[in-house]
Amino acid sequence: MDLITIKIEGFSDVNVPVGTRADSILAHAGVREGTSQGGRPFPPVAVFVNNELASLSAPLNASCQITPVYPDSPLGAEVYRRSLCFVLAMAAREIAPQRRLIVSMAIGNGYYHYFDDDKPITPQLLERIVSRMRSIIEADMPINIVSRSWSEALSGFERSNQVDTVSLMEYFNDPFVQVNECGGHHDLHIAPLVPRTGLLSVWELIPYRRGMLLRFPHTKTPYEMDAFVDIPVLYNIAEEYEKKAKVLGAGSIGALNRITQSGQMQEYVLVAEALQNKKLASIADMIAERSDKTKVILIAGPSSSGKTTSAKKLSVQLRALGFNPIHIELDNYFVDRSHTPLDADGKPDFECLEALDVEYLNQQLLELFEGKEIELPVYDFKSGTRKASGTFVSMKRNELFILEGIHGLDERLTPHIPTENKLKIYVSALTQLNIDDHNRVRTTDYRLLRRMVRDYNFRGHDARSTLGMWSSVQRGERLYIFPFQGSADIAFNSALDYELGVLKVFAEPLLQAVKPFHPEYSDARRIQAFISRISPISPQYVPSDSILREFIGSSVFKY
Repeated sequence: MDLITIKIEGFSDVNVPVGTRADSILAHAGVREGTSQGGRPFPPVAVFVNNELASLSAPLNASCQITPVYPDSPLGAEVYRRSLCFVLAMAAREIAPQRRLIVSMAIGNGYYHYFDDDKPITPQLLERIVSRMRSIIEADMPINIVSRSWSEALSGFERSNQVDTVSLMEYFNDPFVQVNECGGHHDLHIAPLVPRTGLLSVWELIPYRRGMLLRFPHTKTPYEMDAFVDIPVLYNIAEEYEKKAKVLGAGSIGALNRITQSGQMQEYVLVAEALQNKKLASIADMIAERSDKTKVILIAGPSSSGKTTSAKKLSVQLRALGFNPIHIELDNYFVDRSHTPLDADGKPDFECLEALDVEYLNQQLLELFEGKEIELPVYDFKSGTRKASGTFVSMKRNELFILEGIHGLDERLTPHIPTENKLKIYVSALTQLNIDDHNRVRTTDYRLLRRMVRDYNFRGHDARSTLGMWSSVQRGERLYIFPFQGSADIAFNSALDYELGVLKVFAEPLLQAVKPFHPEYSDARRIQAFISRISPISPQYVPSDSILREFIGSSVFKY
């Protein structure tokens, strides 16, 4: 019998037969429960195999190092959530076999789901689905990864009406396809799931609008549910996106691939850009309608959401209506570096609100509103001091001021400015493009791809640098942006789903440079697996004024 050696940090090496499952190896080594960030102990939900995320049910065929993954880590939380979506799809298919369940965008700590026949989910149907999910989880049913021939897998997905999965299958031609199987229910294996349903004990399924919200525990407390806080602005984006997807004819990666391979991508791009420009025009119209009161437009959004280009394109639309928009850069209102607060590592924290001279900003805005002329400041990053810029502005009849920055939605940024004088716009790349019927494209991965390509093109950073700093970027978003997104007057979705095919062209070689011994390897491999399913799209199709040009270059706008 051939044996392989498995190394587990903190435990003795284990020699096991080739093909032994990862969960069996952990159990044999005595790894049963633990925590990755402290708190209550719980069993692992997945495993790193030589730094790549894998299912606990995966057989190991060579000597390697493995590390358990717990649900209070970002990747562990993703495994937990994806597994719950699998169980929901399983229950929904049993309870309503003639209806097709669709996973949509994230709202709070949950994913919005609805049936594609547009009929609302009744309380009775919801309760039946909840009851079936409970019974599946209580039965602690195994979730296995099985191999099927391409034809056999395709036939199974056609029989179960998994339309988006069928279209995704058309893009790859591997002779064998990995499939998740549980109690006769099959889904395409996209990424690791938990090895058995009994691990999914904490969840909630609640009615939401015309569908339902599958809620998960917070990453930091995977053993308890927190209170639900609705964010209506996100649902409005979801509803708007559905209508746009019907116009474009693509709501999934498979459908997008079909358009690419049919030779109709140029037309698709033109329509997608036109729809986005139309939305910006409607926002400009809303601003014009309340221009007798609105004097400053505050724009905020997470990293790589396209805030800068969105602000520039909105300015063009406002000019077309006879306004003169003037940009005020919040970075120029930093306090002198000697007064910048320090973060937990003792480094200057330029992301916190206290790094800005809020009083001076408000003073200047009020003077503008009173008809006075002001001199805009400029921050000298070399010396770490604020200086006079020599640029003077005043508010005449058609002037509007646009402030774009991380704290734009936080009321503490403009406490002295009357509410009726400001309008808040939340910008984010909130794609609802699904990988297949029950697996969604993570919004954060969408923005990460943008950031990775921009960092390489304009900042000289490789993929490792971007991946390594991404957790810090997300920390700032959780602290300073996401808590305030519900206070926005308007939400603008900067996502252009075709851009995933364009970003793939740039990102794939960058990701291939990340090797198994690099700490960023697991994230690189996850993103690689995701974009490998997307048909590449030539950058030549991208208009020069597109938001995408902010990341890939050759934009008509100056940054």
